[in-house]
Amino acid sequence: MISRRDFFKGAGAVAVSAAAVSKAGAATLPEAMLMNHANTQVPPLPPNGRPFNPVVTLNGWSLPWRVNNGVKEFHLVAEPVVRELAPGMKANLWGYNGQSPGPTIEVVEGDRVRIFVTNKLPEHTSVHWHGQRLPNGMDGVTGLTQPGITPGKTFVYEFVAKRPGTFMYHPHADEMAQMAMGMMGFWVTHPKDPLLHAVDRDFVFLLNAYDVSPGSYTPKINTMLDFNLWTFNSRVFPGIDSMPVRQGDKVRIRVGNLTMTNHPIHVHGHEFFVTGTDGGWTPPASRWPEVTTDIAVGQMRAIEFVATDLGDWAFHCHKSHHTMNAMGHDVPTMIGVDQRGVAEKINKIVPDYMAMGDKGASMGGMEMPIPENTLPMMSGEGPFGGVEMGGMFTVLKVRKDQKRGDYSDPGWYKHPTGTLAYEWTGALPEPQRNSNAGGQSMPAMNKPNVEMTVRKPSGHGEH
Repeated sequence: MISRRDFFKGAGAVAVSAAAVSKAGAATLPEAMLMNHANTQVPPLPPNGRPFNPVVTLNGWSLPWRVNNGVKEFHLVAEPVVRELAPGMKANLWGYNGQSPGPTIEVVEGDRVRIFVTNKLPEHTSVHWHGQRLPNGMDGVTGLTQPGITPGKTFVYEFVAKRPGTFMYHPHADEMAQMAMGMMGFWVTHPKDPLLHAVDRDFVFLLNAYDVSPGSYTPKINTMLDFNLWTFNSRVFPGIDSMPVRQGDKVRIRVGNLTMTNHPIHVHGHEFFVTGTDGGWTPPASRWPEVTTDIAVGQMRAIEFVATDLGDWAFHCHKSHHTMNAMGHDVPTMIGVDQRGVAEKINKIVPDYMAMGDKGASMGGMEMPIPENTLPMMSGEGPFGGVEMGGMFTVLKVRKDQKRGDYSDPGWYKHPTGTLAYEWTGALPEPQRNSNAGGQSMPAMNKPNVEMTVRKPSGHGEH
C-alpha cells in the first residue's frame, strides 16, 4: 500500500493531474490509498472511532479512513487498473484505488460517513451505494439523482450509515462498460454492539465475470452471458487465496453477486445457515440448513457455520462451466469420436494441433500451447495431482492448530490413517442386471422388437 502523494507521482499517463482538484480542496482531501498486489490483507483493529470486528476481504483489503470533526472520511479513486487474475494472466480493468474490485469500506451503524470520489477514468462516472438508506441526492444514479462525475473531478457523498449489514458499491453510469470492466466494491456496516452477530472469522468477496479473448488483455464489454472467466474478487483459481480457519471457529462468508447470472455457491463438508442478505440479518426462526445457496444478480448472501471437520474442503459455484478458465464456447463435443486419422492429417499442416476430449478425458492434463496472457482451463495442483478446477473455486482449510487471527495458508491437509479413499484390488463380481428395466410402473415386455413406420406430416394443418 502506498500514499496518495506516491500514487499521483507514479500514476503515469493514465492519471489525471492532481491539479484537477483545487488547492483548497486538495488540502482537505483524505489520502487516497493504493493497493498494488492481490494478496489477502488482514485489516488491523480500527485505530479510531467506535470498535468493530473487521472483515477479511479475499484477495483484497479494507480502505483506511480518517476522522474529521466526528465524520469518518474515505477517498475512492475511480481509475484504470491492471489486475492479475492468476499467475500468468493479467487484465486491463477499471476499478478503485489500484484494484478491481475496489477496497472494502467498513463503518459502524450510526457513523456519519463522507466519501470523496475522484474520477480518473476517460469518461464520466458515479457511485451507487447498493442497499443503503440515504438521502435521494446521494444515491448515485447519473442523470436522475446527480450529474455524472466528469474526468478529473471529485464529488463528495455524505450520509449516515443507518442500518447494519452487508452492501456493495458500483457505478450507475455507462454500466454496460463500467461494470463489465470491473468497477465494484464491498461495504460492511457493523452493528453498534461489537458482540452482536460476532463470529471468529468473517470473509467477504464479490462474484464477477469477464470475457477476455485468449492472448488479449481487455474484456469485451458487450458480452451478455458467455463470459469465459468467472471470478471471486477478480481472481480465478488457482490464483484465489484459501480460507484458513481454526477447528471450532464460527465462520461467516459474505458473498455479493454483480455478474450477469445467478451462482449456486456450495461448500463441502459442512452445512450452513443463511444469516444475512443485502436487506439485513435474517431472523433466526426463518433459517434452515443448506450446503448450497443460490445468489441472484445484485444480491448478497451471508452464510454461517461452525468449522467442525478437519480437512481441505472445496468451496465453489456449482455451475460446472463457472469452475473453468478461458473457456471456448464453440468447441464441439468429441466424446466417442475417433480422431486419430484426422489428427495425423491436420498435424501435417498445424504441427501443434491436439485432438481433445474423445474419451471425455481431463483437459487439465493436456499440455498444449496456449496464447500469451491466457490460462489453461484447469490448472490448479493439489496434493494428489491436478484439482481440475478453475474460475469460482477455492478451499476452506480447517485446522486444529490454526492460531486465532492467523490467515496464512497452512499447506495441504495430512489425512489420518484409514480416512483416505483407496483403490480396490480384489476381484470384481459380474454386475446384476434387472430385466424389468421400467420397474413396476413400466415393466419391460418380453416381446420381439416392433418395426415402426413414421410418417412426418406436411404443411401446418397437422399441428
